[in-house]
Amino acid sequence: MTDDHTHTHVLDFFTPRAADWDSRFPDDGPAYAAAAGLLGLRPGDAVLDAGCGTGRALPALRAVVGPEGMVLGADLTPAMLEAAVRAGRGADGTLLRADVARLPLRDGALDAVFGAGLISHLARPEADLAELARVVRPGGVLALFHPIGRAALAARQGRTITDGDLRAEPRLRELLAAAGWRLESYTDEDDRFLALAVKPG
Repeated sequence: MTDDHTHTHVLDFFTPRAADWDSRFPDDGPAYAAAAGLLGLRPGDAVLDAGCGTGRALPALRAVVGPEGMVLGADLTPAMLEAAVRAGRGADGTLLRADVARLPLRDGALDAVFGAGLISHLARPEADLAELARVVRPGGVLALFHPIGRAALAARQGRTITDGDLRAEPRLRELLAAAGWRLESYTDEDDRFLALAVKPG
C-alpha cells in the first residue's frame, strides 16, 4: 500500500466524519484528561498530539504543560483541523497539517507524543512509530490511547478482537521495540486503552 493510497483512505474516512465527530463522542473528555495526566509531563514541556483530529486532547495536554509549554496538534485531514479551530482548540495548541510519517520537527524536539486512536490508521506502523521516536528526546514518552478498550471498540464496530490486532499486548510490545520504544505499561479495560512507552536513552 503506497502512502498516497493510505492518505486517500485516511482522508476519505475522516473528512465526512469531521463535522459531527465531537457530538458522536461527547463524554470522552475526562478520559482524555486522565490519560494526559499519566504522561509524566511537567510545566514547560513540549508535547505532540499525533493524529489530533478535532483536537480533543489539546486542552488536557495544555493543562499539564502549562502556558509556558508547547502543545502541537498534527493531522492529515483539513476538515478535522477546521473542526478543531471551530471548537476553539487552536487556543490550546498549534495546529499543523502534517503526516505523522514525516513530521516537520527536529530530532529530539519533544518530551512526549500522545496518539488517540492513531495506531490503526498508520500506513506503516513500525516506520511511523519510529518517526515518532525520532522527534522525542531520550527518556521521552509515547502514549497510545483510546477512550474505550479493545473489546468495547470491536463490539461497537461489529467485529471480534484477535491476537493479530496491532493493539494486542504482545504484538504492540514487539512493534514498539522494533520502532525504538520500550512498552512500560499496558491497560485495556472497557473504559480505556492506554499503552505507555518510553524511548530508551
